[in-house]
Amino acid sequence: MPHPSASDENDELDGLPPPPPVHYAEQSLLGALLLEPHRLDEIGPLDPDHFSNHAHGELFRAMRTVPAPDAEQHRTSPAWLNTVLDAARPHAPGLTASYLHTLVQVCPWPQHAATYARMIRADHARRSLRVHAERLAQTAVDTTLPHRAKATVQQADTLARFLDDLSGRFASHPGSLPRTALPPAPARDTSEEALDEERLLIATATAYPAETRQMRWLVPEDFAFPLHAALWQCLTALTHRGEPVDPITVLWEAQHRGLLARDITPTDLLTLLSTPVGSPEHWGEKVLERALLTRAQTVAISIASFTDDPANSPHQLITGSRRALADLTALRARWHHATSPAPRTARPTRTPTAPRAGPPPRTAPTPVRATR
Repeated sequence: MPHPSASDENDELDGLPPPPPVHYAEQSLLGALLLEPHRLDEIGPLDPDHFSNHAHGELFRAMRTVPAPDAEQHRTSPAWLNTVLDAARPHAPGLTASYLHTLVQVCPWPQHAATYARMIRADHARRSLRVHAERLAQTAVDTTLPHRAKATVQQADTLARFLDDLSGRFASHPGSLPRTALPPAPARDTSEEALDEERLLIATATAYPAETRQMRWLVPEDFAFPLHAALWQCLTALTHRGEPVDPITVLWEAQHRGLLARDITPTDLLTLLSTPVGSPEHWGEKVLERALLTRAQTVAISIASFTDDPANSPHQLITGSRRALADLTALRARWHHATSPAPRTARPTRTPTAPRAGPPPRTAPTPVRATR
């Protein structure tokens, strides 16, 4: 079998993407410190984990670990460089003496070491922020979690605390909003289970309108299916005006809002409204929880997009991410209100009784669903 030629190997290397700018900042900082170790005291807070390259981080760790050399002796002897290399090699076997000399050669300005360190901290902040965004997105879609909405809110709080920490480390400046074009929001959950919960909410709220008046924490935007959002508006409009609520009055309101024939037939709507099961609050919390999880995914995707744009400065990342999280704040406040264990305002006795703890086993036929 013929061996690849040197030109073939070069062709393979030419196909590799160029290193990011932080790679050169790391090389320049390490070269500056190899040349003038005393500048370790001038670069500010910097940890080995801040480096994007593992070998660079281990080399920096070794510089921090081994005793500093005598300045005069260092100018004429490579002893300290050899000591640093020996300390780093067990953790980064790929390091060589020739690479240390390369680092020295690529840094003709050791006096800029503090600036290079600031660049490394900024890039580490960008990468760390992306990790937090990915964790938020993963938590929001992890169906194995027993309390997914609660875990998602906690992860959002962790991300917010990280942003607070970053804001204390990077100075603000004018023009702080990122100009990154955001990708489309993730699709809403329109699975049969999700739509069935929305249908049951509409039917049960029609049967128990008194509870609907207490559910101001649920808004049309929380629904995944536009028809269901419009029907919820019909219900809330009737209750707001103090008018009677039953399948016929909801049908009449839907007609005035232009929903009939275009979105659903009168027969199908009456069938949907005729199968109440359980409590409106129970189904409302289900709908709100799905909206919360979808919004968290949208926020995570937006923040990840900010971090993928190298044009964004640390302060732009902080400002843009905080604004994205603000989109989740109002929704999670409504979710907290809906799921709060504190006793709600006493409600009038209703007949028939619908248990608040959750729906009983479904015995009614599945409502007819309009074509989406």
